[in-house]
Order: sequence, then structure tokens, then C-alpha cells
Amino acid sequence: MRLRPKLFVKAVACLIALCLGTVALLSRIDSDTLDGHDKEVVRKAVPGAIHGQYHASSKFGAKLSDGKGNANPGIGLPFVEGVEVDLKKRREERGLNDNNADQNKEKDKTFRFKPGKNVFPAVMRKEKGNFEPLEISERSGPGEYGIPVKLKAEEQALYDKSIKEYGFNMVISDRISLDRAVPDIRHEQCQYWEYPEDLPTASVVIVFHNEGWTTLIRTVHSVFNTSPPQFLAEIVMVDDFSDKEHLKEQLGTYLRDPRFEGKIKLVRNAKREGLIRARTIGGENALRGDVLVFLDAHCECNKNWLPPLLTRIALNRTTVVCPTVDSIDADTFTYAPQPDGICRGAFDWEFFYKRIPIGQREAKRRKFESEPYPSPVMAGGLFAIDRSYFFELGGYDPGLKIWGGEQYEISFKIWMCGGTLEFVPCSRVAHIYRKLVPYSYPSDGGSISVVHQNHIRVVEVWLDEYKKYFYASQPGLIGKYHGDISAQVEFRRKHCPKSFKWYIDEVAYDLLENYPLPAPNKYWGEVKAESTVMCLDSMGRKNNARIGVSGCHGMGGNQLFRFNEAGQFIIYDQCLFVASSTLKLDKCKKGIKYNWEYNQKTKMIVDTLLNVCIELDPTRQDVIAENCDTTKKLQRWEINQRS
Repeated sequence: MRLRPKLFVKAVACLIALCLGTVALLSRIDSDTLDGHDKEVVRKAVPGAIHGQYHASSKFGAKLSDGKGNANPGIGLPFVEGVEVDLKKRREERGLNDNNADQNKEKDKTFRFKPGKNVFPAVMRKEKGNFEPLEISERSGPGEYGIPVKLKAEEQALYDKSIKEYGFNMVISDRISLDRAVPDIRHEQCQYWEYPEDLPTASVVIVFHNEGWTTLIRTVHSVFNTSPPQFLAEIVMVDDFSDKEHLKEQLGTYLRDPRFEGKIKLVRNAKREGLIRARTIGGENALRGDVLVFLDAHCECNKNWLPPLLTRIALNRTTVVCPTVDSIDADTFTYAPQPDGICRGAFDWEFFYKRIPIGQREAKRRKFESEPYPSPVMAGGLFAIDRSYFFELGGYDPGLKIWGGEQYEISFKIWMCGGTLEFVPCSRVAHIYRKLVPYSYPSDGGSISVVHQNHIRVVEVWLDEYKKYFYASQPGLIGKYHGDISAQVEFRRKHCPKSFKWYIDEVAYDLLENYPLPAPNKYWGEVKAESTVMCLDSMGRKNNARIGVSGCHGMGGNQLFRFNEAGQFIIYDQCLFVASSTLKLDKCKKGIKYNWEYNQKTKMIVDTLLNVCIELDPTRQDVIAENCDTTKKLQRWEINQRS
């Protein structure tokens, strides 16, 4: 029997397509990245139906689902659930110990993205960009498009319990769809950027500890709903020793749902590691993506958030990028931008994270307002980095404990070791800011908090001669224990040629204008009214707010004041000033002369310009500024050093 020529051509074409499909399937399961455990749990591939639809101008416009739940034929990646084992032992089993450095280096090569001819800088077009999602029908329901949801009167008790247990309003969260739409608050230009279609793939790492169910699962849904499927290699979820029932079997079962296409790996820590180390564990278990994208466990991604990040890394693998972080209200789940607009990350000399509005220098450099721009530091929670580059930088300092300071360590490391850190306006991800931290951190028995220990490690390794300004702001930390930093110092000596002065001059050029270098201290500690148990207290107030007094507690904090050589009477970044007879705090300003002195002989605190002294008003439990009188006991103060 003879085939007609046209039928023969069609038959050959089908055979070629079938072969190519088989090759593509095999290429998606890399035997070098699957250990014995992984191979045992490769499951039957099931097409997914959760990814969003994308603009037809993309060559990847075809997808696994038509958006109505009808799946097109496709192959999913295998699902792997982590087992509760010691990390070091696990690494040794995989041949990832320190004695196999050469082997590790070879293995890392498999993750490195090799750009093709289609990698180019993003281009502004007149038509919609190639990865812009298609318009979908309007959604309705609680919280859709970031509209606030109000608590019912009868839910108050549940709300109180929720805040105590999770730090935000799970009563409202449970009422909102896991797939809710968020408002598109990007700059209008963002819709018209065309990005390369040959981009690295992403492993999204999410660490959680006793997280609420709907906030955690909404984060997962959001990543799937807003990420082009060809770029989302996997989500690695690291359970940092949670003990809540819904995060055990229920979570594992849910993540095996076919909608996730087998792209979720669940790793369970055998003990509480803390956010910093758990993220490193997540990075080590992220074996499919070229890029690590770290997100917190209570986030929602906005439209087209991923390609803008991947593009910057595709163009330069030593570029580390952060999305613009929006805010989700902890009570109402309102979605909104940060109130101060587009800013650069910064810090004060006590290592509190700050935001500085973009100045003329960056405005002049950029042709479009929506272009990425450099930032001295990241906020810490949300960023993307080439996976191999993350480990070439040493990842996070393993001596950093639990949480705090890691954003400064990795930011300084990026810049001073030759990389670049950027904020990307067209990538927006919202984060819930907790009302309180609902869990405690394991104590190491030290005399200072783990956050302060972390800060000291970062300061001693990276700040050079500028570390004296940190200690001027935190005199109680001088000489405190912070562990062995010899490995970090040696790493910097070998790999990081830039000084901290270079960093201040060239990268954080706007820092000192906003947060001037603090003067050396003359006296510091709690300021106690003589013959009483009352101490000056900021009461947590700032920015043109009154100072007060309260019972001395000896714990520093809002009662830890400093008198410095610049005449400042200061707490945190707030300087004391006199307004009529009222004593107020406001942000210390560069160029303003302050005139406070503490007279050790008379024990009086004097504004030498106004010739007034701080006086205790015991009847109102307050302080006032009065004419100096050496006979008044209420104007006598003792300064006791406290950490």
C-alpha cells in the first residue's frame, strides 16, 4: 500500500514531534540532580491548571491550561518531599561536604544559565510587553483587588487569638480567596517593557515556621498564578520545625495536588534553624532553577513580577535584584504601596533599616522612571540571585543566628566583592508586616540578643574604620561576644577588594546626608532622677514627640540615652530639643548645633544656649525645661551605664 505524498509528510512530521517531545521530557528530569530519595518518588506526570495566561506576543503564549480548568497535554516535574534529617549528614550523603569542593564546583556548573542569542536588555515598546498577562474577567469577593475587609463584631475574640498566635488577622485571611487578584499599582510604563524570552529559570525558596494556613498557601498560589510557567522551575518550601497540625500531613497532601505540576519540594528541618540558616538549606535543596528567589511565607506577587528580575540576572549573573515591596495590612489585608514611594535601601548607625527617596543622581541616570536602579542595601526578605553566585559569595555567614543583620551582610558582600544590588520597580511583591512576633527564638545564653550578636559580626567583618560609628550608637555592645569570624575575614581578604569607604563614597553616597556619622560619646546609659526610681524614657515616641519618664528597668532600650561631643542628647536617631518648656525628640539634623551638657559635679543636664535644665515633675510623672537652679533636687540626674 502506497502513502500519498502529503500523508507521508504529515506522518514524518508527527514522528519528529514525538521524538522531540520525548527528548524534552527527559531533559526536564536531570539524573545528576536527583538523589536516591528523589528517584523513588517520581510520580506520574499530571498537567497543571494554575498558571496564569500570558500575552499572545510571547512565543511562550501556549500554556498547560486554558484558564478555565481545562488542562492541555503537558508533563510536570516530579514531586519531592524533604525528609527530617540533619543538614550536615544530608550534604555528606549527597557528596556536598567540604572535602568534595571540586565535585561541588562541577555540580554547580549544571545550574549556570547560558544565555542564548535572544538575551537582550529590556526594551520599551508602544504595544503591550511580551509577558504581560491577558485581561481576565472581573473578580468579586472579600479582599479582591486589595480592598480592605472588615472584622465582624462577633469575631473579636477570634481576632485577638489570631494576632497572638500569628501576628496578623487570620480571621480575615481565611475569608479571602487563595487566588485573589491584587491591584496593578505598577508604573504605567511597566506594561510596555519587552523582556528576553531566553531567561534563566527560578527556584523560589519559602521558609516558614508555624505559619497560618491561608497566608502560606496564598503565597504559593500567588507565585504560580503570576509566574510564566517556563521560568518557574520549582518552589522549595522549608519547614523550620513547625509544630502546628495543619503544617504536617495536611500540608504535604495539599502540595501534591496536580495543580502544582509536581513543582513543589517540601523540606522539613530536624530542629529549629532560624530564618537565615533555613534559607541556606532551601538554597542547597533548590536543584532545578538557575536563580534562587527568596520570598517570605506571607507574600502576594503582582502582575509580571518574575521576568523583570530574571532579565537583570540573565544580563549579568553578579547582579542581585529585589522586587519593589508593597504592604499588606495585618488587620484588613489591604494591598497598598509603601507610603514614601520608590526608595533606596539604607540604614542608620544602629543598623535599623531605612528608606531614602531616589535623588537627582538616579533620576538623571535613568531614561525611564520604571527602570531598575542600584540600592546600597536590601530590606532582606525578598530578593533574587544567581544560584551559583550565591554560593560563590559564601551564602549567608553561617555564624549568623536566627534572624537579623543578614540583609546587611549579604548587601555589603555583594557590593564589596564586585557585584551589584538593584531594586526593580516593575517587579512588585506585597508582604504582610506583622503586628507582633508570635514566637520566641531559642536563646544561646549570651548577655545580648542574637540580633545584636549578628550585627557585631557584620560590623567587625565589613565596616573597617567605620565600625566606631556603630559602637558610638551602640556603646553597650563594645567587647560583647559574637563568635569566631576568622573564616569571614579571610573570605573577604581573598575575594573582596573594595573597602567600606569606597562603599560609602560610591554606593551609599546619600547615606551620610540622611544619617550623619555620630560623634564620640561623653556619657551614656540610663538617666535616673536622683533619689528616685524614675528614668527618662522616649516612650517609643519620635519625630517631634514629647519625652517622658517611667520606672527604671535597667534594660536599655527606650531608656538608653547618650551625650556626645557634638552637644547632642540622643536616643536612637532622635535628638532632644526644647520647645517652650516642653522637651521633645526629633530626628537629628545635619548642620544644626546642639548645646546639651551634663555637669558631673552638679548632676544637672543643661542646654547651654537657652540656660535651661531638665527637671522632674513628680506630680505629673513628666519632665520639663526650667531655669537652672543648683538648689533644686529635681534637676539632679545620675547616668548609669546599661547595655
